[in-house]
Amino acid sequence: MSVEQEKLTPRLMNFLIVDDQDNMRRSIRAMLKLINYGRELFEAPNGREAWKFLTSGEVIKIDFIIADYTMPFMKGTELLSRVRSHKKLRDIPFLMITAEANKEVVAEAAEHDVDAYLTKPFVTASLEHKIDELLVQVRNPDLLTKHLRQARELEEKGDILGAIEEAKKASVANPRSSRPFRELGRLMLKTNEMANALKCFQKAIETNRLDVTSYHYLGQIFYRQGEIDKAIGFFAQAMEISPRHADRAIKFARLLAKKGNKAEVEKVLRLILKNNGNDIDILEDIAELAAGQQLVQVATKCYRTLIKDQPGNLLLYKKWGIMLQKNGSFNDAILHLEKAAKKYGEDLDLLLSLAEAFLGMDMKIRADKWASLALRLYPDNGEAKKILDKCL
Repeated sequence: MSVEQEKLTPRLMNFLIVDDQDNMRRSIRAMLKLINYGRELFEAPNGREAWKFLTSGEVIKIDFIIADYTMPFMKGTELLSRVRSHKKLRDIPFLMITAEANKEVVAEAAEHDVDAYLTKPFVTASLEHKIDELLVQVRNPDLLTKHLRQARELEEKGDILGAIEEAKKASVANPRSSRPFRELGRLMLKTNEMANALKCFQKAIETNRLDVTSYHYLGQIFYRQGEIDKAIGFFAQAMEISPRHADRAIKFARLLAKKGNKAEVEKVLRLILKNNGNDIDILEDIAELAAGQQLVQVATKCYRTLIKDQPGNLLLYKKWGIMLQKNGSFNDAILHLEKAAKKYGEDLDLLLSLAEAFLGMDMKIRADKWASLALRLYPDNGEAKKILDKCL
């Protein structure tokens, strides 16, 4: 057995088990011990903690990841996406655990190049079989995989044209896979071959109607070309296949906002919250977009969750307060803005919002106080002068 093959021997590998349920992590650990898989077994309660562990700089090398699909803070596909984008981690075998293998889950997992997935509930024999099956694939990659890896290496060396040739060979090796066409399209975008890139992404979705990434790229291409309706159409198709992809959904919502489709923006943002409501990393983006569209309930839901997670972040109180003031919720706006003023007492937007809120409540003396402070700090500000005139 070669050194590389020995590294892929299950009993000598370090496993990372990622699941937000303690009993599920214990169950998988017990199964692995029963079949004598794993030199060492490590655990993480969610994707965020797993990512911290993987990138902590410690000497521990993880050889195999078993991760749940649905987790708070960072779900399995987001962890997978980060692993695949990290040069030192990207080739770690990744087994996704999911409660249901429906169209959305399969499409999203495939989009991030998951190696395999296993549906709950499962027994020890099923887990053993899936791990063994996956490692056979890793030891004996097919031609498509070999060419795509070579394309990746050439791209990293700056040889984009060489990478394109390898991706073309991958498409010949397996013309039934959409991945080579998707890679060709992405590489051709780097060489500004927009028309050819467009054809490649269209070929990818003809080959695989669930290739969400290609719909996303098509949306981006048409957006760059100023064909907003077509862009929205492709983003909508991507959302229909995989509505859980938060980053894509936010970009889609921004396109809808640009077109003035407020009702559709709200639908998309509520869908993101439904599927990613605990993902702190994206909630601020949702909050700001919702605030800009005057979707007070959506923004408020986000700000409440963010402040619960970051109670000392007074910038969140400022943003929330300004939004509430603009939408006429003066009492609540003042509550948040005065709290934020402890740190941002010289911020012009905050001062003007406080003045406007008090003016809206016909409390002119207090409105005068904040407008006067704004004018003292920013002598040429016209808005502060207008508020002071109304306070006379």
